[in-house]
Amino acid sequence: MKLALDPTPFHHSHELLEFPALVADLGFEYLQLTPHRDFIPFFNHPRADDDLVAKFRKACADAGVGIASVLPVLRWSGPDEDAREAAVRNWKRAIQITVDLGVDVMNTEFSGRPERAEESERAFFRSMEELMPIIEREGIDVRIDPHPDDFVEDGLEAVRIIRGVNSPNLGMVYVACHTFHMGGNMSEIMAAAGDKLRLVHVADSMDHHRSHGLRYITNPPGNAVRVHQHLKVGDGDVDWDEFFGGLGRLGFYDRDDTVMVSSVFAENENAAEVSRYQHETMLTYVDKYR
Repeated sequence: MKLALDPTPFHHSHELLEFPALVADLGFEYLQLTPHRDFIPFFNHPRADDDLVAKFRKACADAGVGIASVLPVLRWSGPDEDAREAAVRNWKRAIQITVDLGVDVMNTEFSGRPERAEESERAFFRSMEELMPIIEREGIDVRIDPHPDDFVEDGLEAVRIIRGVNSPNLGMVYVACHTFHMGGNMSEIMAAAGDKLRLVHVADSMDHHRSHGLRYITNPPGNAVRVHQHLKVGDGDVDWDEFFGGLGRLGFYDRDDTVMVSSVFAENENAAEVSRYQHETMLTYVDKYR
C-alpha cells in the first residue's frame, strides 16, 4: 500500500513544482496529483505541456517522492453530448500525461447528473467504449469515486456499474467522508467491492442525516444540495475502527496495488500540522488492523 498526501490545501500557498519537496517534508513518500490550474484543471483540457510534465517528474525524483495517482475530474458522463465529447478528448491527454509521468494509477469521479441518472449512465458507457481500449493498452488502472452529486452516489450501485464495464483495469475509490452519501453501510460496500477497492481517501465528515435530518438546514427546505466536509480524522462522525478494520479484512494494507490518501481540505490555515497528524494517525490505525 502507498500512503499519499493530497496537496490541495497548498495550491494557493505553493507553486506546482514545490509540491514534491513539501510532501516529503511533511513525512509522506507519495502524493496524489489532483486538479490544479497549471496542470490538469477541473473540467477542462490539461494545461501541462511536455516540458512541464518532465519538470514535475524531475521534481518528484529530486525530492524522493512518488506519484501514487493522477486525479482528473472531467464531465465524461455529462448528459450534454458536446461536454461529454470534450471530456473524452481531455481524458486522452490526461492519460498521456499520466504515462509520461511514469504513473499507472488514475482516480476520478463518476460525474454526470443525479437528476438525469439514466442519461448520464448512457453517456458514461459511451465514454467507456472509447476510453477503455486506450486505458487497457497503456496499462493504466482507473479507480472511480461515487462522489456526492454524481449520477451514482450509492456505494453498492457504484460497485455494480464498475463491474458492468467488465474490465480488470477499472476499480473503486472509497472516500471516507462521503460515507453518509454512499448509503452509510461502509462494511457492506467494502465487502461488495472486494479487490476492486484499490484506493481510499481518509478525511472525516459530519453525518448530515442526524438530528432528524436537521443537522444542516438550507432554505428553502428541500434544496437539492449535498453537504459534506473533508475534516481531519476524529473531527466528524465516520467510524474509523469500522473503516480501517474493513480494509484490514480485505487485505488492503499488504497489497502492492492499493493507495491510501490523506485528503483534508477544511483547515488550510493549519495544513502542515494537520498533514503530519493525518500521517501519524493513519499509520496507527493501519498497524492496529493489519
